[in-house]
Amino acid sequence: MIAGDPERIDILVSGGGIAGLIAAAAFGAQGFSTLCVDPAPPVTDEGAEGADLRTTAFLAPSVALLRRIGLWDRLLPHATPLQVMRIVDAGGARPVARLIRDFNAAEIGDQPFGWNLPNWLLRREITARLAEMENVRFAPGTGTAGVLARDEGAIVTLTDGRRIRARLLVGADGRASPVRQALGIGVRTFRYGQKALAFAVTHDVPHDNVSTEIHRSGGPFTLVPLPDRDGKPCSAVVWMENGREVARLAALPPDVFETELNARSAGVLGRLTLATRLTQWPIISQIADRFTGPRTALIAEAAHVVPPIGAQGLNMSLADLSALIDLSGDEPGDAAALAAYDRARRPEAYARLLGIDALNRASQASIRPLRDLRAAALGGLYGIAPVRRLMMRAGLGMR
Repeated sequence: MIAGDPERIDILVSGGGIAGLIAAAAFGAQGFSTLCVDPAPPVTDEGAEGADLRTTAFLAPSVALLRRIGLWDRLLPHATPLQVMRIVDAGGARPVARLIRDFNAAEIGDQPFGWNLPNWLLRREITARLAEMENVRFAPGTGTAGVLARDEGAIVTLTDGRRIRARLLVGADGRASPVRQALGIGVRTFRYGQKALAFAVTHDVPHDNVSTEIHRSGGPFTLVPLPDRDGKPCSAVVWMENGREVARLAALPPDVFETELNARSAGVLGRLTLATRLTQWPIISQIADRFTGPRTALIAEAAHVVPPIGAQGLNMSLADLSALIDLSGDEPGDAAALAAYDRARRPEAYARLLGIDALNRASQASIRPLRDLRAAALGGLYGIAPVRRLMMRAGLGMR
């Protein structure tokens, strides 16, 4: 290499969130020289400042990808299976369950819908896997400063001054993606005035591997199974509400917060006790105008953002990654492969976004007649067995 020339590699992944880390592991498993960069080091301890207290439910197609790239055996010992997805409508005059419908994975196969893991733990385990791979480097504390994407290669300037020439640049750098902005790709954004609180709770009643989504107003309140904590049943909570209400809730003393928490949960798992601190983030839907540029592919939140409903977010991201790997073959960054990736993923992602957008808006309903209509629609659709199974398969991304 001539002094001053960019370092040549096969794959540069910009973004070291969960999707970016998995992308680095995936391309590394395919034998490509891979560098993953992110300006922020990953927080891999639950109690550390900045830890991501959300969880990810990997649905069956995502588990197949994780198996294929050698990650699943490492993650499985920490995973909690999700056998049933329970929808509860508590939109009556009082915040109690008035309609309960269970979607059981046994109706469509012999495996659970998915497996749930804490995000901070995923970062710990995936970065440990990357450290074992000779052809993969992870550079936390280094970000993407500039991108010059041409048909012959993507030249990326990093924040430490290095220049990298990659056959394929993977933008996995979030909803405000610097890679997407550098390529001049626009986005369409849907706003809801919502935020989400994420935290963990212990509870009196075992969850029995049931993920429960409770609808009243403001957005879904979701309880997702986790392993027991200190001998007590434990679940992750995602509580969506309008932004002003989230600010009010987050400012409450812990005992007052728990009172409101238990009222919102409709008592489905008995008394809930706060087990971690609260984290919060804004809820939007967003989709990029296109998912590719010269020698560049956008995946995950750089390409699409959806509210946390039905475990769709990261599973859509891994569907991006699976398609990108399959279409790239031995020629990552090939123009025809990237065009095929955009054709395959953007319409699918946009259709899912519109469906999740509709579900979220229905869950926000505050007027009683609209909540009654929502409950009637849920009851009616659930009662038609072929429709119920179709909904389950569609949610998993199965054909």
